[in-house]
Amino acid sequence: MTFPAFLDTNVLYGAALADTLLRVAEASAYRPHWSAEVLEELSRNLIRHAGLDAAKAERRIAQMERAFPDASVTGYGGLIDGLRCDPKDRHVLAAAIHGGCQVIVTFNTKDFPPESVGGFGITVVHPQDFLLDQLDLHPRLVQDALRAQASASRRPELSYPQVLARLRRAGVGAFVDEVQHRFGERADGASGEGRRFLT
Repeated sequence: MTFPAFLDTNVLYGAALADTLLRVAEASAYRPHWSAEVLEELSRNLIRHAGLDAAKAERRIAQMERAFPDASVTGYGGLIDGLRCDPKDRHVLAAAIHGGCQVIVTFNTKDFPPESVGGFGITVVHPQDFLLDQLDLHPRLVQDALRAQASASRRPELSYPQVLARLRRAGVGAFVDEVQHRFGERADGASGEGRRFLT
């Protein structure tokens, strides 16, 4: 049985990192969760900061929702006011609690101090640490996900080393280092077909 993890907006924003996280989830390493508020924030940020028009932002989110139809958590509003993390992130913690998630994956770990989450059995982790954990638990699965990510890339087409380079720029350099240490940079026998989460 895979474990549930709540993905904060900031780990879904960058295309390379989001693609890796979702491919690892699709391979059944974990079950991803988010909320309508997270997806709305993601759409706004993609339009304001990533230069996507509204149609492209909507298409990207629709791809995520089709791939993971059970990911969205609802009905958590009553929990928000009683939480003690950063006010702007209380909706994230509330959704994670209501969704029964064991982990929140976020770059903003400091916004969730231990005393705000400890009583709920939730661990807050940086995406780099989360991916390193998945690499330890499922090394072949993660390698295959990265190879498929390279093979499915379009506009531009990316090689396996280029995917790793983008992940390094996305802030998960230690994960990339460990992948290279274990597997090298060549994508021998990469399989070309797989779902494209991001366009």
